[in-house]
Amino acid sequence: MTRIIITGAKGRMGKVLLDCLPQHPKLQLAGQVDQGDDFAALAGQGDVVIDFSSHSATAGIVALCAKNRTAVVIGTTGHSAEDHSQITGFSSQIPMVLSANYSTGVNALFWLTRKAAEILGPGFDLEVIEMHHRHKRDAPSGTARTLCEILAKVRKQQLEAVIRHGRSGIVGERTSEEIGLHSLRGGDVIGDHTVMFAGAGERVELTHKASSRETFAHGALRAAQWVVSQKPGLYDMQDVLGLK
Repeated sequence: MTRIIITGAKGRMGKVLLDCLPQHPKLQLAGQVDQGDDFAALAGQGDVVIDFSSHSATAGIVALCAKNRTAVVIGTTGHSAEDHSQITGFSSQIPMVLSANYSTGVNALFWLTRKAAEILGPGFDLEVIEMHHRHKRDAPSGTARTLCEILAKVRKQQLEAVIRHGRSGIVGERTSEEIGLHSLRGGDVIGDHTVMFAGAGERVELTHKASSRETFAHGALRAAQWVVSQKPGLYDMQDVLGLK
């Protein structure tokens, strides 16, 4: 039996994780933590921590996991480059799954995006569009950012040099190098992501739409079961699903 601790347990994803947990008989809840609770007192009581807390809390949570040699699954997004570096630095001590999205379908989208970019080549313009509910605090979504990173890697580009967040005013003709990224917010949309390959005379679009947070929760719980048997290192959901 794998003992799990959920941080951010009172948030939207934390509640869904708790609801889905009974469907995973090999997992057992060792504790749940939210803002104001003492995670340090609980950190050593689980085999793995699933973190869906806040981008500002993740680094401290992972540091305590490393201190207690507890594996960790990180679903929180919105980390700065400095935060990301600090968090991933602990992967030399504990096994860590860090993914922008734990949905099996989205990870299939990651794989398909890479393959499509390789097949279609540089003759297609690249645009990524994402939409989430009105309460989402970070933009772009971690999933959209990952899609752009995949596209840039295939084209051997530095993403920060080519990314274009929306367009306004007289910006001139679109360059062939840029990757457009557009964030929409409204209503109760769980998460929609589209990768558009726009060529001369044809267009290819890859789209994933989530209608329930349960798909993310089941993926994160699956990752928790997987990561406890891994050596210290940095992994993502592609590793969990065997897509690499």
